[in-house]
Amino acid sequence: MSDRYGRDVLANDPRGPKRTIPTVVAEPDLVVECAASGWCGAVVGWDRGASGWAVILEDRLGRRRPFDLGPAAFLLEGKTVTLVRPVRPPTTGPPVRTASGSVAVSQHRARVARGSRIWVEGSQDAALIEKVWGDDLRVEGVVVEHLGGIDDLLDRVREFEPDPGHRVGVLVDHLVERSKETRIAESVMAAYGGDVLVLGHPYIDVWQAVRPSAVRIPSWPVIPKGQPWKEGVCAALGWGTDTGVAWRRILSSVSTYADLEPALLGRVEELIDFVTVH
Repeated sequence: MSDRYGRDVLANDPRGPKRTIPTVVAEPDLVVECAASGWCGAVVGWDRGASGWAVILEDRLGRRRPFDLGPAAFLLEGKTVTLVRPVRPPTTGPPVRTASGSVAVSQHRARVARGSRIWVEGSQDAALIEKVWGDDLRVEGVVVEHLGGIDDLLDRVREFEPDPGHRVGVLVDHLVERSKETRIAESVMAAYGGDVLVLGHPYIDVWQAVRPSAVRIPSWPVIPKGQPWKEGVCAALGWGTDTGVAWRRILSSVSTYADLEPALLGRVEELIDFVTVH
């Protein structure tokens, strides 16, 4: 029989075999590609918006973007997959503790974000804080934002207009005596009294705030002045030249507060207390 419409009506028989898209649990550091945009990165976290959960991917340059979950929305090793959030089974026995050492609050929805903020210098600082203190911060409704450096900190604080209900806590790298960072911190706190607290650690970079034993190295290498520090560390440890890959290696080695140096732990806890004061 001829087909007046010029096509085989059985060519796409809905009763025929259908393609099955595998479902993959998006565990931390899993590298996937967004099928729509081509953005490729490692899973570093989650965000929840009006449309539901979004996975946050970090590319090799350290840039981060959220992507909505959806059927067949990602590629894993070139194959189409559907990503889902990890589901942690309930546990019994002693109280479950968060990575920061706090007792986990079960069945507690994240609090609406407070007016106060914690600011950090870069995305890697933010990622480390999220990994260790993320559960605590969501319960308290604290948002962590990265500045991309503190040279313009006074202008940023002035724009934010802090007050007793809108405090700013700032975590600064390499906050040591007579440094540029120390001078900036002192000028900001002098201008804004008790509504801004700038604290820091002595390390050149947040990498050093991770205990060497957690990364399975004897110590952090000493890099001569004038050389790029991260690149020098990678070269000294034989980690190649990609600092983004090196950072993911470091971050994946951190599971609890015990993997961090006390000089960072105390500063972060103090900042959280400062911005959550009632």
